[in-house]
Amino acid sequence: MIVDTLLVLGGLALLVFGGDLLVKGAVGLSLKLGMTPLVVGLTVVAFGTSAPELLVSLSAALGGASGIAMGNVVGSNIANVLVILGVTAMVSVIVTKGHDLRESWAMMIVASLLLIGVASTGEIGRPQGAMLLLALGAVLWRQLSTGSADQADLDGTTHGAGWGRIALWLGAGLVLLPVGANLLVSGATDIARAFGISETVIGLTLVAIGTSLPELAASVASALKGRADMALGNVVGSNIFNILAILGITAMVSPLPIPPEMMRLDLWVMLGASLLLFPFLFRGISLTRPVGAVFLAGYGAYVWVLL
Repeated sequence: MIVDTLLVLGGLALLVFGGDLLVKGAVGLSLKLGMTPLVVGLTVVAFGTSAPELLVSLSAALGGASGIAMGNVVGSNIANVLVILGVTAMVSVIVTKGHDLRESWAMMIVASLLLIGVASTGEIGRPQGAMLLLALGAVLWRQLSTGSADQADLDGTTHGAGWGRIALWLGAGLVLLPVGANLLVSGATDIARAFGISETVIGLTLVAIGTSLPELAASVASALKGRADMALGNVVGSNIFNILAILGITAMVSPLPIPPEMMRLDLWVMLGASLLLFPFLFRGISLTRPVGAVFLAGYGAYVWVLL
């Protein structure tokens, strides 16, 4: 138990440090490539911080633990909205006005509905996995083809950063995040199993929260730097990537049977959490501390129902 606790604490430290480095590198990269922080958040940061989910889901699927593989993705998407945006809003108010994420939000909703449709068949096999990956390609093409914009709003702290420094920040962040997540998940999973928690619940809660910590670290770091667009873009982009890329790749490697309880509750909670963002993104309403508290309370209620 002492070793597992040390793994959890060490993983948390690596996640926080790696998240800060990744955000600095992403902003520097956006300056070099003429991309807005919004698009960088939707692509580089979102995909980089989703790497732990991919590694965990692949490992779980190959090990025959499909409950953890599916629960990891579904639980992460729920946690991304309710926990990550909730905590970020508690740290610093997230201003949504002027940051147009409406199209990306719609893509996230379509991806969620596509997952529910595919899951209703009882299994995500290789044909369904290929379908998810094709949808990911369409999303990436759309985001990158519309991603160039004025850079006047970018933070001056990374102006003039050379390619070597940017590569070092991104490389270190992308290495530290999955290493930290794996340490945390390993320790937390061993602790949970010692208390007799089921595989699916472990995937939906402990593993999902553990692999979502990179998004939390990156989003909080973004908010503290005044990068609300990157914090929101990171969550939306990660949710799209989790469904289309992680489940797509995992299903191509090893088909995923769908636990029946997910069709009854968890997939609908995932969709509902995503729909909660509608008024904030379409009406320009800021995510304030009271909103963050409501999001966190909603997640607490969901976990209470699971347990």
